[in-house]
Parts: sequence; structure tokens; C-alpha cells
Amino acid sequence: MPFASTETVAVTTSPQSAPLAGKADSGAVPSTDFGIIPIPKNLRYDPDKPFRFGFLLNASFGFASIFFIANVYYCQPLLIEFSKSFDVTYGEVSVIPMLIQAGYATGLLLISPLGDLVRRRQLILLLILVSTMLTIGLSITPNLRVFEALCYLIGVASVTPQILMPLAADLAPPERRASALSVVLSGLMLGVLIARVLAGVIGNFDTWRIVYYMAIGVQSFVLVGAYFILPDYPAKNRDMTYFKILYTMAKYAVTEPIVMQASLINMASCACFSSFWVTLTFLLGGPPYYYSTLDIGLFGLVGMLGVLVGPLVGRLIDKLVPWYATLVATSILLVFQSVQTAAGGVNVSAVVSACFGLDVARQMQQVSLATAVFSISTSAPARLNAILILSLLIGQVIGTSVGTQVFVHYGWRACSLFMLVSYIFQLGILVSRGPHCPRNHWFGWLGGFEARKSVVEARKRDDSSKDVNLDELRPRLVRHAESGDAANAA
Repeated sequence: MPFASTETVAVTTSPQSAPLAGKADSGAVPSTDFGIIPIPKNLRYDPDKPFRFGFLLNASFGFASIFFIANVYYCQPLLIEFSKSFDVTYGEVSVIPMLIQAGYATGLLLISPLGDLVRRRQLILLLILVSTMLTIGLSITPNLRVFEALCYLIGVASVTPQILMPLAADLAPPERRASALSVVLSGLMLGVLIARVLAGVIGNFDTWRIVYYMAIGVQSFVLVGAYFILPDYPAKNRDMTYFKILYTMAKYAVTEPIVMQASLINMASCACFSSFWVTLTFLLGGPPYYYSTLDIGLFGLVGMLGVLVGPLVGRLIDKLVPWYATLVATSILLVFQSVQTAAGGVNVSAVVSACFGLDVARQMQQVSLATAVFSISTSAPARLNAILILSLLIGQVIGTSVGTQVFVHYGWRACSLFMLVSYIFQLGILVSRGPHCPRNHWFGWLGGFEARKSVVEARKRDDSSKDVNLDELRPRLVRHAESGDAANAA
């Protein structure tokens, strides 16, 4: 089913040209942030000396992601402390996590697409500054209603990682794109785990406000680091308005087969992942384990080990066509979920292996899906990433609610079977559209079965050179034919 796209089709670009893809501003190179703060000379954009996207910059993206996604999750272990401090019921403070998540969703929808419209260095610095100032308010306010309003706003401002992820994909060389994404994604997943552990430990021994004092310090450190590390690049899509950016994001979501396929898989997979970790507490706290809350919390460390493997997985994805990397990841998810279904409520070793395997495979799946989606257009990585993350959030809501209901009413094995069926559904969605299916086809297996990315790219270069040679030869053939016709006429 063909359709017309409003954006430039992605082509293989070098790390130097990637930032400029998609109608970047060709005017004077800015020397200041916000018109008043000078940009360090070594970070100013110079088209003749492009900034190298190396390991230090990539690792700094991952580090920043840890502590900004943590803003969304600090509150979860502290709800009892909030109720005591503000002298209210548990029910009144239970809305705080929901408000932060709602703010985060708002930021994804309305703020993160700005990465395709404005200079991203300025946008990132501004978000970090606003988030830090809001955290100061959280740490000192004695009023619950003010605290709740600030929680929503800090959720909006905590989308910095969702600006960094498409920026990493934009700046990294094509052969390292998945590795770059996996580092940022590892930071995101580590941030979720670290936030809950740190907040829980600090809240257990001291006032909850210490958690936010620490967050202020960390964010201030990241702000200073970003100022001295983050390179400046021209804005993209200067001919577009903010509302057109939002319109094209919605259009991508419903007209691009790759985006639709990736979003459905991402949503279903995140529903399974969320359901697994939420219901794991019920499983380990009941028969036959009867583990304490502390023991259950230690299983998060197993998941953390899986996250740390992420950058190595990214290197594997870089060698494969993204479709095949998604196939491998989804198959691994299916295998470990089968282990959990068979023995999760019988032997704890099955639970441990599932915790590790599901974390590794889920990260591999998400990076491969993002790599495939970002290939659609070099001018729209922020919008494409926002669509993927919104599908992830929808999956979280579905998985948490449905998984809990199934577990409570039908037991752990029924809940595990629900997740198993969902992984089979994901495989069905994936194989309905093959690895080399043309961009504007919703279903099919055209284009062959080659899995190695290097081979596919070599074929594209050969085809491109043949087209160029043919274009050069065509005028000569026309002139030769015309001279022949003239001779025959004579």
C-alpha cells in the first residue's frame, strides 16, 4: 500500500554529514547559547572540522540518561515517607507517581519533537536547568499540592534522555549506530533501577528530602558537564513550524509501515516486560518462596547485570540487518518466557535466568527496533523516537494492569502464559513484513533474505554506482543516436 512521505528518505551518511541531514540551517554559525552564553570554541559547529562522536561523548549521554530518568522513579519507594511528612493518607500520595508519568508523557509528546526543529545543545541545557530548578522546589516545599504540581512539571522536563537518544543515532557513524543507542538505553534502564534502590535506602535511614538534595547535586554536575562536553550543531527543518512537526509525527505513526510494525512490537513487548517485573513481587512473596521485601529487591540486581550487557549486544546489532536482530531478540524473549512458564513457580533458578535473559533480550529488541525506525528519515529522529517511547508507555500501562489482574485471579502460570502468547504475537507481526520489504509496503517478503548489514550496504553502493554510470552514459548514447540519424538522412 504506497503512500507519499513528507520527509527526506534516509541514506547512509557519515558521522560528519549526519547532523546536517534534513535541511539544517546553513546560516552563520552560532557562537553563543541563548544569545548571551558563549559556547566553548572547541564545541562550536565547524563544517570543515566536524566534531568526532567518540566513546566519551557516547558514555556521557548514557550517564546523563541515568540521572534524568531517575527523576521519574525516585518517588516510588518514598510514598510512605511522603504521607508521614505531609500528614496525609496513603491514598492522597498514591497519585504522585501517576502525575510524574503523566508529565513525562506530556514531555514526550510536546517537548521531545523539538529536537527536530531547534538546536539540540540549547534544548538539552535548558531542560537540565529547568529540571534542576524544579527539583529544588520539590526538596523544600512543605505543601502537598505544590509538591504534586512540581512532580508533574519535573516529569515534563525529564525527557532529556529522549533528546539524547535520537541525537546519538544522528551523530554516530552508521556502522556504530546500534552500539551508540544501546549505551544510552543502558543508561535509561540503569536509571530506573538505581533510582528505586537509592531512594529506598536513603528514605529508610534519613528524610526523603535528602534524595532530592542528591538529585539537585547530580543534575547540577550534569549541567556543567553538558556545557563543556556537548557539541553544538545547526538546527534541522528550519522551514517547518512546531505544529507541522507535531502533524508529521502523527502522520509517521499511521502511514509508515516500519513505524507501525515497530510500535506494535514495542508496545506488546513492554507490556510483557512490565507485567513480569510487577507480578514477580507477588510470585516471590508467596508460596513456595515466601521471600522478604529485601530478598525480592535483590532480583533487580540480576536485571541490572542484564542491562550492563547492553553495549555488547549493540555491537552484534550493528553487524545485522535490524529485522534479523529483532527476530533474534524476540526469539530469546520467547525462550526465557517459556522457562518462566514451565518452572517459575517451582524453582528459583528459573526465575533468576528469566530475570537476566529477559532484560538482555528486551534491550536488544528495543535497540534493533529503534535502529530500523531511525533509518526512515535523517530529518526526523526525535519524532520517530517519541512515537516509539509513547508506544512503550502504553505497553507499560497495559502490562501492569492486565498482568496484575490475571495473576490475582488465575495465578502465576496463567499470567506467564499471557506473556508467552504476547511474544508469539510479536513474532507474527515481525514475520508479516520481511527484512528487505520496500518502505511503502505493509506486508511481504520482497528483497531477499540477506542478514549481514555490510553485504546489503555493499549492494546498495554497487547499485548506486551503476545508476550514476548509466546517467553519465545516457547523454552520449543520445548524441550518438542523433548523429546516426543525421548521417542516414544525408
